[in-house]
Amino acid sequence: MPRNLRPAPLALAVLLALPAFAFAQAEPPEADDHDHAHEATRTLETLEVTASPLRGSIEDLARPVDVLSGEALDARKAGTLGETLERQAGVQSSYFGAGVGRPILRGQDGARVQVLSSGTSAMDVSTVSADHAVGIEPFLADQIEVLKGPATLLYGSGAIGGAVNVVDGRVPTAQVGRTVSGRAEIRHGSVDDQSTGMARVDADAGVLTLHADLFRRDAGDYRIPGYAFSPGLVAGELAEGEDPEHFARGRLPNSELTTEGGALGASWFGERSWFGMAASTYRSNYGIPPGAHAHGDEEEAPEGDAHEGEEEDVVRIDLRQDRFEARGGVREVGLFEEVNWRVTRSLYEHTELEGDAIGTRFDNDGLEARVEAVQRERNGWRGAFGLQFGHRDFSAVGDEAFVPPSVTRDLGVFALQEKDFGDFKLEFGARHDRVRTDPEGSAPTASVGATSLAAGGLWRFSEAVHLGVNLNRAERAPTAEELFSDGPHVATQSYELGDASLDKEVALSGELGLHLHHGRFDGSVSVFRTQFTDFIYLADTGGEIDALPARAWVQGDATFSGWEAELGVELADNASGLWHLRLFADAVDAKLDDGGHLPRIAPGRVGADLDWSLGAWRARVGVVRVSEQDEVAVMETPTEGYTLVDAGVAYHWDVGGAGWEAFLEGRNLGDQEARAHTSYLKDFAPLPGRNVMAGLRVAF
Repeated sequence: MPRNLRPAPLALAVLLALPAFAFAQAEPPEADDHDHAHEATRTLETLEVTASPLRGSIEDLARPVDVLSGEALDARKAGTLGETLERQAGVQSSYFGAGVGRPILRGQDGARVQVLSSGTSAMDVSTVSADHAVGIEPFLADQIEVLKGPATLLYGSGAIGGAVNVVDGRVPTAQVGRTVSGRAEIRHGSVDDQSTGMARVDADAGVLTLHADLFRRDAGDYRIPGYAFSPGLVAGELAEGEDPEHFARGRLPNSELTTEGGALGASWFGERSWFGMAASTYRSNYGIPPGAHAHGDEEEAPEGDAHEGEEEDVVRIDLRQDRFEARGGVREVGLFEEVNWRVTRSLYEHTELEGDAIGTRFDNDGLEARVEAVQRERNGWRGAFGLQFGHRDFSAVGDEAFVPPSVTRDLGVFALQEKDFGDFKLEFGARHDRVRTDPEGSAPTASVGATSLAAGGLWRFSEAVHLGVNLNRAERAPTAEELFSDGPHVATQSYELGDASLDKEVALSGELGLHLHHGRFDGSVSVFRTQFTDFIYLADTGGEIDALPARAWVQGDATFSGWEAELGVELADNASGLWHLRLFADAVDAKLDDGGHLPRIAPGRVGADLDWSLGAWRARVGVVRVSEQDEVAVMETPTEGYTLVDAGVAYHWDVGGAGWEAFLEGRNLGDQEARAHTSYLKDFAPLPGRNVMAGLRVAF
């Protein structure tokens, strides 16, 4: 998509033009929007989880799953997937400046959390380095599904810590049911002068269903409450005689970004079969805040320096990903209720620009194919069988190419079974993967088999209370980065050393969850524990190479344990409106069994959201308190706690068959200095300050 193509004005045109066409095609709604919104609030638990081939509702699954959709998704949409999900219990964001934010599930991230686009791997290089963005646009999501705990049964060893599935409908899986439908949105934010626009249209044309979408986001350097440096770094610089006037303050340098993309898709639907295809593109150009790409040979400046006016070239990422998807299915095939398949090809290119020069270029040519067969129910047993193949041709070229080129192939086979025994439901699953990584050069080929087993139970001992139990044994094959790294990795400010002899990780995990649904109350509480054998992590060696701290990928036993809780209460539904209160809290602890904590583990949090609606109006106010994190790894510094307050108000009106909504949202309204402990940049890049966003959206 050309850089001069601007979907924000196009989205405005869609806001004004497409609904007018829809009016002539659609029947008037049967109920007003307040009725629809109220009903959606009461029936959220019936949402279908598409990440599983059995596609059950949240309440029918023993495994812990969250689904963010509807008004709740509209209220939380942000420029990155991690920021969009970070108010969900058990989910935080890695945060590497405004352009990068990968979800962290229960303290685990990177190569242990699989990010999916409608059930297919993102196939980017976001697991290779913390400064690499996920190539998925949250504003296009119909819903986002979060699978907590091991999801290896469904998606292989790269999901040993969980999975996040963004459902975008680019390949239509069902007909719209009307001639045309769609949505569009424009918004502007104050903290970075950001303008965002998106538009989507789905239309039925006989047996064909067509899809089109596009989006664009432009943002400048974002405002911060104080210095870019943390107080500790500021004090250290002042002690060395630095002039505080040289420190970046008020705005975070080199944090501007431009992101754009779009897709075209179509599906054909017959009586017993269907077939669809889509082509999409995602492009992003974003800056890396100073401190992330400090070079070891720059002796004049302290490592991680973020002084204004430095002569060193700023670093920007120019990312492009093109995806081509084909998928389809057939119903009633022999012993199977349905058989579905999908094939995705991804062409990914990621260039790190140092001023006008190309520093390092990453390329990832990926192919993924998957077949799922859902069996007919037999003696009460329901289940599915699947086969998945993946091929990844990865290369990195440049002065900072710390990982050699490699080709990774994986083949996995899996089976799921479940059955109800009165009020008790049993779930079983097994999967085996063979992962082979061939590096370029003299390093030996790594071939690993990974087997995962799971058992779960759901006891509905009353209509109001359900008890879920899950036991998992999961294995993860080492990645090419962990096996073969040998070079300066500027994002982590270290010289990374891989180990080709690394063994696979083995995780034994258990979880106990209690779910409450009674009248005005809806809540859950879970406790979990995962014992890792041969956990792979990056450890300080105490030495230096090329003036950078030397860090090596090593293995050791580790334990993750924690809990999360959420409670929703309908406070009132009367003449004053519908009032709903949501409370949530979570905490996780991660330790090496031989002593010491693991780095960048998310601190505990507690939060509350109060929602109100009356007629055409709705509003909300929320607060989250993030605790300090002083249980830190060797060479890691503690992080202070902070409190964030946000709020929003929206007004809805209908014109013909379209629903319009004007909204005003505020985030970090207290303009607090907040630093994410999960971020490599916590000492150089605080979170954005006060942000007020205004916008208009339409759905038809």
